[in-house]
Amino acid sequence: MSMELLVSTVVLVGLLGVAVVSDLLHHRIPNMLVLLGLALGLGAQMYSGGISGLGDSLLGILICFALFLPMYAFGGMAAGDVKLMAMVGSFLPFHFALWAAMFSLIAGGICGFLIVLYRGQLFQTLGRYWLILRAQAYLAPTSDEVAGKPFPYSIAILIGTLGSIYWQLIASGLGD
Repeated sequence: MSMELLVSTVVLVGLLGVAVVSDLLHHRIPNMLVLLGLALGLGAQMYSGGISGLGDSLLGILICFALFLPMYAFGGMAAGDVKLMAMVGSFLPFHFALWAAMFSLIAGGICGFLIVLYRGQLFQTLGRYWLILRAQAYLAPTSDEVAGKPFPYSIAILIGTLGSIYWQLIASGLGD
């Protein structure tokens, strides 16, 4: 692993750590944190790859933003989570940004499943999904269902990003 990549990775994980703490404590991700991250990610990619690196970074932002925006539009995610994922995309080559977004979505699904399981509402939630399939219409969770309450998705973004970084290390031969 090159020194530039190592520094960039440490900065990204540090920014995500701050976002997770803020999300847990205040249920929001500060815009200044995201803007700082975008600037650092764009700068790091441009420093390491020139114009090509800048293009990679911009494409990473676009990919991550485009994959997460529909979930915000349908009310399944907060805007801060979409912006945070776009920030992640600025640090990574576009193909690893795609992996980070996909791993984050998978991590979010697993986190949601574990929360439902932990709260003892698995059968209630599965029953609602069965009704959705039968009715072919969306049925919102009731006020007492944990499935209808938001959780700090920044945790899933951190886990997914770490998975993408690990995948990147494996693909590059663990730092050859």
